[in-house]
Amino acid sequence: MPHTLCIETICIENRQFRNLPYHEARLNRTRRELWGYHDMWNLAELVSIPDTVDHTLHKCRIAYGKEIDDVRWETYTFRQIRQIRRMYSDTIDYRYKYDDRMELNALFSARRNADEILIIKNGLVTDSLYCNVAFYDGNTWLTPSTPLLPGTQRAALLNRGMIREAIIREADIGQYSRIKLFNAMIDWDNAPELDVCEILQS
Repeated sequence: MPHTLCIETICIENRQFRNLPYHEARLNRTRRELWGYHDMWNLAELVSIPDTVDHTLHKCRIAYGKEIDDVRWETYTFRQIRQIRRMYSDTIDYRYKYDDRMELNALFSARRNADEILIIKNGLVTDSLYCNVAFYDGNTWLTPSTPLLPGTQRAALLNRGMIREAIIREADIGQYSRIKLFNAMIDWDNAPELDVCEILQS
């Protein structure tokens, strides 16, 4: 298989890594499944938070393959999301957190006036551009069992019982009232929440 870099995007809050065990688990699984490496990385030993990172919210972006290729540190700013457009691809593949996001970016560039996209694959709801999603049915928040990439925040929320998995078809969207978008940088309390009527047709 040709060499392809993958990435981990880790939230730094008050100069502490958030959900680090989930990132390590995904990174080590990716290295094993994609390239056959069986050594286990401990990110806290490999990556040190520099003095330039203060107590505000920061993003640590680690690009890696056999070794760590690059580490970047950036302050994080939340995007405002008011409308989401459905976009379709039955062939998109993002099972691993690839550095190459060309297919995702192509869908996002076709969103017209919407702020975000909701990707539909083979009739099933998957993810937005950078976030996993969950839908509210009046009692429970349900996340699609068919994400393009199962995120670390998603795994943490499932383990805490705050969300549950369900098969969610595009045709089911109207059965829900609300949608939330979350990822490693956006915890549940800060996740954008919209009425499903703001999910526009393509």
